[in-house]
Amino acid sequence: MRAIVAIVLLAAVAWVGYWFIGARAAETGFASWFEERRADGWQAEYGDIAVGGFPNRFDANFTDISLADPGTGLSWDAPVFQILALSYQPNHVIAVWPNAQQVATPEEKFTLRSEDMRASMVLEANTGLTLDRATLTASALSVASVAGGAPLGAEAVTLAVERVPADADAHYHMGLRADGLAPAAGWLERVDQNGNLPETLETVTADFTVVFDRPWDRNAIEVARPQPREIVLKLAQARWGQLSLQAAGSVMIDARGLPEGSLTIKAENWREILALGRAAGALPESLAGPMENALGLMAGLSGNPSSLDIPLDLRGGRIWLGPIPVGPAPVLRLR
Repeated sequence: MRAIVAIVLLAAVAWVGYWFIGARAAETGFASWFEERRADGWQAEYGDIAVGGFPNRFDANFTDISLADPGTGLSWDAPVFQILALSYQPNHVIAVWPNAQQVATPEEKFTLRSEDMRASMVLEANTGLTLDRATLTASALSVASVAGGAPLGAEAVTLAVERVPADADAHYHMGLRADGLAPAAGWLERVDQNGNLPETLETVTADFTVVFDRPWDRNAIEVARPQPREIVLKLAQARWGQLSLQAAGSVMIDARGLPEGSLTIKAENWREILALGRAAGALPESLAGPMENALGLMAGLSGNPSSLDIPLDLRGGRIWLGPIPVGPAPVLRLR
């Protein structure tokens, strides 16, 4: 019995020592990371770093975080932030964001508000901390420009990412779902002047895979974001009242971020969707009439005038509907 007690006490002492050494190492590592970012020219400030969670967790609590990358013009400010991990599985972490935070791009600054925003991430147990899989959830999310205007909101948003294990490290399968997506009130009033549409989209979903030029790891924050090189969209769909859109296709992306490939869009009540595009300014008036005539002909040939399958080609920096250039292709580059 004495031997058992001695073994238990020895194990307890060893575990306590492990936890305190690990907690101290975590605090030192986080502080060093901020110092390294400042040495790289970033603005990297925090009020305090404290690691708790004894005996089974390493819970890092940050206050008054401010990060700004001069190379991209991106910045993030948060009053609090948490990184939570089990002490016996430190490569599985949970990040918890505050109810209010600010994100800035070179063009605009935004305030993000949520009731709960967190991400569960499993990282490879190496110094690169390569992402293996992650799930981000946010409830009662709203995004508003600091300059003013009504916010864009959603009841719930979920983004899931998983590295495809049978392929290169930089191949990821992703799924996105947004429930109760609410367009900004001013935009909604402009595009739906008759008030025929509900205030929120029922559901927006996307199932796709992306091959990047390199894996998502700590260098994605410290050096530069990995850039997409191939996107395969299995299915994206959105329903808004009687309007419905579905899309599928694949594109290759060159070093400039220009996509080359094809995309098929299935639209129900497509004339109303086209009218929304015109009202929102997304479709130039010079193209609206010819496009409506061409799509009307295609819908008539399909036998269902309210439903339409639209094949689009992306090449040469433009989007094409057959021989007709619809507009510029998006530049798919991450800052």
